[in-house]
Amino acid sequence: MASIVEFMHALGHYNFLQSALIAAIMVGIMSGIIGSFIILRGMSLMGDAISHSVLPGVAVAYMLGVNLLIGATVFGVIAALLIGFVAANSKLKNDTAIGIVFSAFFALGFILISMAESSTNLHHILFGNVLAVSDKDLVSTVVVLAIVILFVVILFKELQITSFDEVFAKSYGLNTSIIHYGLMIILTLVTVSALQTVGIILIVAMLITPAATAFLWTNRLVYMLVLSSTIGAVASIIGLYLSYTMNWASGPAIVLVAAIIFLLSFIIAPKQGFITKLGVKNVKED
Repeated sequence: MASIVEFMHALGHYNFLQSALIAAIMVGIMSGIIGSFIILRGMSLMGDAISHSVLPGVAVAYMLGVNLLIGATVFGVIAALLIGFVAANSKLKNDTAIGIVFSAFFALGFILISMAESSTNLHHILFGNVLAVSDKDLVSTVVVLAIVILFVVILFKELQITSFDEVFAKSYGLNTSIIHYGLMIILTLVTVSALQTVGIILIVAMLITPAATAFLWTNRLVYMLVLSSTIGAVASIIGLYLSYTMNWASGPAIVLVAAIIFLLSFIIAPKQGFITKLGVKNVKED
C-alpha cells in the first residue's frame, strides 16, 4: 500500500509521470478499439505484420529528421499493399505472404537503424519507454486517438458488416477493399503511437489481448469495444505503476498485466469461461 501512496504522490509532482499515464491510457483505449475489429476479422497475423513492417519507416524518418508517424505510415501502407498483391497474384496463402513481407521489412528496419547508429533508440522502439514520453509524443497520441474514434464512429456500420460477413457486405454494395485498407492505415497509426509506450514487438499483444478478453465476456460489438478499451486502459495504468515502482520495463509490464486479465477472464467468464464450459461438459456427461 505504501508504494501506491508513493506512486500517487509522485504522480502529483512529476510532469513526466503524468504524461506517461495519459499516453499509456490513450494507447490502451485505441489499441482495444482497433484490436476488436482485428480479431473479429481474423487479422491477428496482419496486425503483427503491420507492427513489424513500420520499423524501416521509423528508421528512415529518424534519419531524415521528420515525424515518425509519416515514415511509419508510408511503410505500413506499402506493406499492406504488398501483402495483398502477393496473395492475389500467386498461389501462396495470405499468411505466407504476410510472413515474407513483414520479416523482410523488419530485417530492413534493423539494417537501417544500425546505419543510423542509434541502438538506444532501437531498444526504445522495440520495447517502449513510456516514462520518457515527450509533449510531442503526447500530442501525436491525442491526434491519433481522435482519428481512431472518428473512423469507428463514422464507419461503424460498414466496419460491423464487413467484420461479421464480408460476402454479404459485398452483395450489399460496400467496397470492402477500401474499408480494409482504411483499417490498415488506422492500425499503422495506432502502432506508431504505441512505439513509446509498449514498442513494436509488444504492440500486437496490446491489440489482441484486451480485445480477446472482451470477446470472452460479450457477444455485442458495442459492448466489446467499450470493454476492450477499458481493459487496455486498466492494463496500461497498472503496468505503468509496476514499471515505476518496481523498475520494470514499461512495455512488458503493461502487456503482462493485460495477459493476466485475459487469463482470469478465460477461467471465470460467465458464457465462454473455462469453468462454465467445464460445468456444461460435466452436466452433459451426467
